[in-house]
Amino acid sequence: MAGDRHGTATPSAESGRGGARDAVRLAVVVGALGVVFGDIGTSPIYTLQTVFNPDDPHPVPVSTDNVYGVVSLIFWSVTVIVTVTYVLLAMRADNEGEGGIMALITLLRRWSGQRGRRGAAVLAGLGIFGASLFFGDSMITPAISVLSAVEGLKIVEPSLDSAVVPVTAVIIVVLFLVQRRGTAAVGRVFGPVMIVWFLAIGTCGVVGITEHPDILKALWPSYALGFLVHHFGTAFFALAAVVLAVTGAEALYADMGHFGRRAITRGWLFLVFPACVLSYLGQGALILHDPAKISGPFFLLVPEWGRWPMVLLATAATVIASQAVITGAYSVASQAAQLGYLPRLRVAHTSESTIGQIYVPWINWLLMVSVLTLVFAFRSSAALAYAFGMAVTGTITITTLLFFYIARERWSTPRWVLAAGAAVLLFVDLLFVAANMTKLVHGAWLPLLIALTAFTIMTTWQRGRSIVTEERVRHEGPLREFVDDLGSGKVPTVRIPGTAVFLNRGKQTAPLALRANVQHNHVRHEHVVILSVETEPVPRVPADRRVSVDSLGYADDGIIHVTARFGYMETPDVPGALALLDPADTEGPLRLDEASYFLSKIDLRRGSAPTMAPWRKRLFVATSYITADAAEHFGLPLDRTVVMGSHIEV
Repeated sequence: MAGDRHGTATPSAESGRGGARDAVRLAVVVGALGVVFGDIGTSPIYTLQTVFNPDDPHPVPVSTDNVYGVVSLIFWSVTVIVTVTYVLLAMRADNEGEGGIMALITLLRRWSGQRGRRGAAVLAGLGIFGASLFFGDSMITPAISVLSAVEGLKIVEPSLDSAVVPVTAVIIVVLFLVQRRGTAAVGRVFGPVMIVWFLAIGTCGVVGITEHPDILKALWPSYALGFLVHHFGTAFFALAAVVLAVTGAEALYADMGHFGRRAITRGWLFLVFPACVLSYLGQGALILHDPAKISGPFFLLVPEWGRWPMVLLATAATVIASQAVITGAYSVASQAAQLGYLPRLRVAHTSESTIGQIYVPWINWLLMVSVLTLVFAFRSSAALAYAFGMAVTGTITITTLLFFYIARERWSTPRWVLAAGAAVLLFVDLLFVAANMTKLVHGAWLPLLIALTAFTIMTTWQRGRSIVTEERVRHEGPLREFVDDLGSGKVPTVRIPGTAVFLNRGKQTAPLALRANVQHNHVRHEHVVILSVETEPVPRVPADRRVSVDSLGYADDGIIHVTARFGYMETPDVPGALALLDPADTEGPLRLDEASYFLSKIDLRRGSAPTMAPWRKRLFVATSYITADAAEHFGLPLDRTVVMGSHIEV
């Protein structure tokens, strides 16, 4: 007992702590189930129905061999692409815990910058195209997911067929209208709803399997390989729909920073994967038993008394799936802006406790209009399926390629092992890409058009931004030389009390606002802070690395340069960063509660210099109009912020 009094833990205390840790782990897994797996978890609603769709331009006949072959292809495609490529491999390549294609791009940019490798820069460009494909995915997923769930109405009650599109549109409008409120409150019920969903579809699958247990043979790989080899013409075209079973695989990787690799892996292996496989097997057994039920095998697998509840549950699950991909689009757009591929966007954090929950108004309304357009244009999940597959396969293929490049740079795995693995996985990915290319005229052009548009906008903005930066350097002049002129009295000024903070792109040049204030007003403040905000290639920057100070060569002139560093997943908070400064480093205490903030506003104009093609200049200038207000973006107090303008030609 003495030992206990001196701090030795009792078995019951250890047990209590272990139980608490287990509860936390379980809570994280439940949270992941509600956010990460919505898209891939709702794929069983429409995948098999789409494969055997008689209206398909390349229909797959319903026969015993084809059903076994298709179900086997689905099982092994999910195993290879999701379990192997993403869960076992890609999720090991992270950037400070964050995953997703933008994290891979960041790693490639870092290495290309350090080593000047042209190959890494080219692959980073390919990664930007992959991110552009994700924008297409984020437009198609809400449309096809909600449509496929609401289509259950006509299975339960055929007279409701005409109500499918209007009901879908109403659900989508409501979904986007509530985005500004955030998902913090709703998120608490997402996990339990998805647990009920997976248990329900798994149970229905088991019931179907008991009616035709021979369908379990489809788990043997010989059925998938035999279908590909002996019925290649049929199997090849079937792959364009089989790929729907792996939609949402990118979400497992992209949301790794929020839930961790372990929680996502456990959720996938112990619940999501088994439930989806059971559903596919059950639907296959149902089709073998009654081929006429191919019109809606997912809902027809459910007993008649449970179809209305299943329609409601499916609608809830698809809304959750849509929510996940919409949030993903916010995250990708925000990260792209931080990395310089998009203009500065207004980002609102909707949760005080969860960093990743953000709301980007401009992206929200763009997505809503795009999703509604797709719903009214395509009017069915089967028609949208042709477009969906191309976005998915393109993103998966690019992710696989980038992963193996990074694996070669990051780990000491033998080259021949990486080459063999890359060859197998890329062969599978490219086979799916080729199959979806056959649907090009039937809707697969849509995600390619969206991706090309987004890619053109992002690369044009990056190029135009570098041109503007060069012009600003020429207009602003060297900062050190400007400070020397002030110190020597070459530029006469009157020092007035107070603190002025001038935001600038770096410490090589003088801020336009500061130069204008000195040249036109002949005054400067007692304390002048020239502040540069840098976005680091990491998700978040710790507080001890947030700010650094440079006296610019003079220890008593009251002019300093401060560098504030933020991660690409953080929203810059300039006053908060300045509050971290030590007065000993700032040539006296700064009066931040009364400080004035000065911004330089640049008016962009098309010039005659051959810097870009004329159409790209127009696109760059037009894109600049969506740039968020700088004062709001950097968290500046609006009543103490002064904006001084100038213009630059591109």
